[in-house]
Amino acid sequence: MTMRIGYIGLGSLGRHLAGSLLRAGFPVTVHDIDRDTASALLAAGASWADSAEETARVSDTVITCLPSPEVVSATVTGAHGILAGLASGGTWIDMSTNDGSELQRLAALAVERGVATLESPVTGGVHRAAAGMITVLVGGDETVYRRHLPAFEAMGGTVFYVGDLGQASVIKVITNMLAFIHLVADGEALMLAKRGGVDLRLAWDVIKASSGNSFVHETEGQLILNGSYNINFTMDLARKDLHFAHQMGRQFGVPLELAGLTEQIFARARAMYGGDAQSPMVVKMLEEAVGTDLRAPGFPAELEPE
Repeated sequence: MTMRIGYIGLGSLGRHLAGSLLRAGFPVTVHDIDRDTASALLAAGASWADSAEETARVSDTVITCLPSPEVVSATVTGAHGILAGLASGGTWIDMSTNDGSELQRLAALAVERGVATLESPVTGGVHRAAAGMITVLVGGDETVYRRHLPAFEAMGGTVFYVGDLGQASVIKVITNMLAFIHLVADGEALMLAKRGGVDLRLAWDVIKASSGNSFVHETEGQLILNGSYNINFTMDLARKDLHFAHQMGRQFGVPLELAGLTEQIFARARAMYGGDAQSPMVVKMLEEAVGTDLRAPGFPAELEPE
């Protein structure tokens, strides 16, 4: 693998995605505002850069995985940003869940520098990123996508080419919107089972084997029943993605009634527990309101890589 890849943003997802590239044999240079997040990657053979610009100067392709559109924009266009260092002919890939219009604006600035842009949000959870099995969604020029396909396949178990730049952001926001709706619904279902006298372990198994099953029930449902709620995804990130969903609803003329109610529920949960709280704690709010917890033995505190 001769393509030199820079990876910026080593949070819960980014560190695993960069690690998958490293294991696949790509030369990887990493950067984050907190160097400590890179310690395991550096020990495994990654190189460190002190800025986004420096990362770009030693890379053919730079990938960002960052928490907000504002951070992405500053990292790409800042005085020591990616476009200040990436040579003409290079590629910037944004794996963040980003605002579509801002992504298009940044891509236009990149074109002026001779830099191609791909969007590549991921879905499936941190535990799948750790195993290199997360689902990767890619939008942008198909020729550029094909050139980077080995890198995408190194990071994910399933790779979808969605189409033009912006299309991957649409489907990613849709998947997250569904996940948050399912999370609230799963908490209500489990609470009905508990208050109705059904053993929660049995209830979880029955739902999993039923027409009411969902990916969220199989994954985050376990963390609720354990009581850790630790999915490595915060309330602030959930609310950002629900906000994007409503922007798209207005843009495309689609009333999103369930998403709107879910966003309000998450807003209350954030007010109670803070923006850094784990997103499944939206169900803890229901537990406290009803005065009944949803604990059951035999469920993990964190999901294992799969």
